[in-house]
Amino acid sequence: MLPLMLSLLAATPAEPIRLHPDNPHYLLWRGKPTVLITSGEHYGAVLNLDFDYVPYLDELQRCGLNLTRTFSGVYCEGPGSFKIKGNPLAPKPGRLICPWARSEAPGYANGGNKFDLTRFDPAYFARLRDFVAQAAKRGVVVEYVLFCPFYKDEMWDLSPMNARNNVNGIGAIPRTEVHTLKHKDMLAVHEAFVRKAVAELRDFDNLYYEICNEPYFGGCTLEWQHRIADVIVEAESDFPHKHLIAQNIANGKAKIEKPHPAVSIFNFHYATPPDTLAMNWGLNKVIADDETGFKGSGDAVYRGEGWDFILAGGAIYSNLDYSFTPDAEAGTAKPDAPGGGGASLRRQLRILKDFIESFDFVKMTPDNSVVKGGLPPKATARALVEKGKAYAVYVRGGSQATLTLDLPAGAWKAEWLDTKTGAIERPETFQHPGGPKPLASPPYTDDIALRVKRGE
Repeated sequence: MLPLMLSLLAATPAEPIRLHPDNPHYLLWRGKPTVLITSGEHYGAVLNLDFDYVPYLDELQRCGLNLTRTFSGVYCEGPGSFKIKGNPLAPKPGRLICPWARSEAPGYANGGNKFDLTRFDPAYFARLRDFVAQAAKRGVVVEYVLFCPFYKDEMWDLSPMNARNNVNGIGAIPRTEVHTLKHKDMLAVHEAFVRKAVAELRDFDNLYYEICNEPYFGGCTLEWQHRIADVIVEAESDFPHKHLIAQNIANGKAKIEKPHPAVSIFNFHYATPPDTLAMNWGLNKVIADDETGFKGSGDAVYRGEGWDFILAGGAIYSNLDYSFTPDAEAGTAKPDAPGGGGASLRRQLRILKDFIESFDFVKMTPDNSVVKGGLPPKATARALVEKGKAYAVYVRGGSQATLTLDLPAGAWKAEWLDTKTGAIERPETFQHPGGPKPLASPPYTDDIALRVKRGE
C-alpha cells in the first residue's frame, strides 16, 4: 500500500505558482511567499532557434533572479524592428520555430516553407517544454505570452497567421482585425493553439499565461482577450491544479474596470511612477511592472523603477535586458537598443530581491505616511509597512536624507542599504519612546534604502 501511495504522490503534479492565500497582492510558490524580479531577454528564447536558452537561464539563476517572459512564436520581428541590435525576437531567415508545422509549399516571408495552421509542430512543443523544464530546475518562473499585436505591417508580414505565410488561406485580413472576434476562422486557430499549449504545459508549476502583450496597440479587443481567458479556463477545467492568467492593461497606469474573474495578475509596462498600484489596490490581485525601457542604457533609471514599484506593493518587476542576444545568451553583449541591461544591473536587482525577501512582506502594505519628513528636495520615498514591526523604505533622489519615521515605543534596529552594492551602512539599535524618530542616512548617489525592524 505504501509504495502505491508514494507512486501516486510522485505522479501528482506540483501546484503551480498562485496568489498567496493570506495576501493576494503577492504570490506563493513551492511553499514560500514569492515576488518575481528579473532582468530578462527580449522574449525570443523559444521561438528563435539560434538562441541557446540554457546559458541564459544559468545566468538568471546565478544572479538570483526568478522570472522570464517568452513569446509563443505567433508573432516575431524583423532585424530592424524597434532599432534593437541582436534582437532575440527577430530570427534569421529559416530560424523561426512556432506552434504550427511547416508545409511542403515554399514561400514563408522569412525563409523556408509556409505554415499549416491545422498541424502543430512537435519540435516546437518539445523545445517549449524543455525551456520551461530547464527554467524550473533553476528556480525560474516562465510567463508564457500567447499573443502580441502587430504594431506595424512589417510584423504582420512575418506572422504565420498571415494568409501569405500559410497554406490554409486564413488571415487575408488587416493586422488590426487579427485579435478580434470578427473572423471565425482566425478565432478557431487561436483557440486551437491555446488549448494545445495548455495541454502541453499542464504539469509545470513554474508557469503562468499572459493573454496578449500590449493589446492596447493594434486593434486587440477586450472581448477577444476575455474569450482567450475563457478558453484557458475551459482547457484546464479538469486539471488538478490551475495556472494563473495575466492580462496586460496599459503602459504607465490605468484604472482597471470590469476585470475578468479568471485574471489574477494585471500587467503594466513602464509603470513609473508606480501610481497604478494605488489605483488598483482594491482588486486584491497581483500587479506587475512587466516591461521597462526607452530611458537610455544606464542602470539607475531601471534600478529605481524596480525599487519604486516593489516598495509600492508590486509583486512582479520584469526589466527588459538587451545584453542577452542570440550571440551572447549569457548576457555579455553591450546593449544597442532602446533600453539597458547587463551584469551590473542584474546584480543590483538581486539586491532588491534580497531586501524584500528579508521581510515578512505578505504581512506588509504600502504606507508612505509613516515618513513624516527629512526628504531631500525633489526626492521621493516609498514605504512598505507591517505597522509596529517592520518598515521598508526606499528614497529616490538627493544625496543624503534624515528621515523622520513615525514609530511606536520599543526596541528597534535600523540600517541603511546601498542599492548598488548591497553594503549595510550605519546600523544602529535604539530604544524609542514612541512618535517621530529621525534616522540619518550616509551620503549616497541616486538612491538608498532603509530597513527598520523590531529589536530583540
